[in-house]
Amino acid sequence: MTPTRHSGIHAFTDDALGSHDATALAELIRKGELSVREVTRAAITRAQKMEPALCGIATDNFREILTLDRPPVNGVFAGVPTLVKDNSHVQGLPTCHGSLAVSPRPQRENGLFVKQYLAQGFVCLGKSTLPEFGFNASTEPVHARPTVNPWNPAYSAGASSGGSAALVAAGVVPIAHANDGGGSIRIPAACCGLVGLKPSRGRLVDSEAARSLPVNVIGEGVVTRTVRDTATFFAGSERSYSNHRLPEIGEVKGPGDARLTIGVVFDSLNGHQTDAETRSTVENTARLLESLGHRVMPMPIPVRDSFPDDFALYWGMLAFAVKSTGRKTLDPSFDRRRVDALTHGLARMFRKKFYRLPAVLWRLRRSYHDYSQGMKGYDAVLTPVLGHTTPEIGYLSPEVPFDTLFERLTSYACFTPLANATGAPAISLPMGRDQRSMPIGVQLMANHGQERVLLELAHELEAAAPWPLLGIER
Repeated sequence: MTPTRHSGIHAFTDDALGSHDATALAELIRKGELSVREVTRAAITRAQKMEPALCGIATDNFREILTLDRPPVNGVFAGVPTLVKDNSHVQGLPTCHGSLAVSPRPQRENGLFVKQYLAQGFVCLGKSTLPEFGFNASTEPVHARPTVNPWNPAYSAGASSGGSAALVAAGVVPIAHANDGGGSIRIPAACCGLVGLKPSRGRLVDSEAARSLPVNVIGEGVVTRTVRDTATFFAGSERSYSNHRLPEIGEVKGPGDARLTIGVVFDSLNGHQTDAETRSTVENTARLLESLGHRVMPMPIPVRDSFPDDFALYWGMLAFAVKSTGRKTLDPSFDRRRVDALTHGLARMFRKKFYRLPAVLWRLRRSYHDYSQGMKGYDAVLTPVLGHTTPEIGYLSPEVPFDTLFERLTSYACFTPLANATGAPAISLPMGRDQRSMPIGVQLMANHGQERVLLELAHELEAAAPWPLLGIER
């Protein structure tokens, strides 16, 4: 049967990459049916074709990669092309954090997590775009054109891992690095019709930024087109680092046998009502889970009422810290005068309320225990990823007046921060489409260390209701 092509912009074609996911591509390379060099050349050709439209690449490494004498031969993804988000250090490439305030200077060595990431055998083609310091929910830097959604370039690709998500959805690479301090894996995955798992706190090697935080809200991971690629990535990661305080994930190759009790939450704690199309997607997913034999029932949000305000102040504290310590923590070239209006506004908001920080930190740390208590009797919880469907480019621009933009952000990215503060795992799955045929994501959360539960559920949902991919109808 001839695949049905969707509208939008994509790079899928009959080359070495084809429509393979990363797991299939790695297997073909292992068998000798494809060479690393021809796969790399195909990915670079796709990137060069798509980049003028997508704007998902912050800096590339094409020339250096093509002259490599010894491509990677070890790791579960040996030879598979990828990109690393431009807030993580890659040796020889600059790390600019999506900001004009940081000068582009090549890094001397790979970052702590990047070492674990590249140990899986990836061929790194360069760095993917993000909004300044990852503070926004749309990848729209003030100094460059926005990263657009390949499903419809008039719409946002999400953030902060927006470049990675756009490139994977468009077929430039099958898998790309992402990280998540408030939804930055799951939000762009939801916008671009991908799978995005934020792992439990401590599951992977912490980045330098994560190790510096009073409450570590940052999770590392990937965005992919298939559940098995995400599962393979986490299984592969355990070969280089395994946290003995968490149960091992292991290889998750399909649905689990157990029938689970799954809570469902439709509206956010901050009072914003979920829009009709997003709510309908969650309802449909709940019915599908029930038809598969799971028990689904409403549940209260397992966290204190103060959580939205507490997380907002912490968000502001991060911006304030960047402005205050950027020369020491980011780069000696850092120029605080060149940060964008959102960073300025968040820092200013924090200064007005900084006296609340000790109590906020206590409650955010306590949220780990509140969440654990609230999850008693539930194996997972189903929520929206976002409060409403994907907005058009410009709606979340950092040039929107701060008060308006902040209100828009808190009504949009209102479900994802809970997993960051509590350290719980959470996965975004593309379970619906809106009236414009744009993807809608749902979120599944589980208790600490229970990524295996989420991956088994994700496999089951993918098999029961395969989601469309931009290049190929499944």
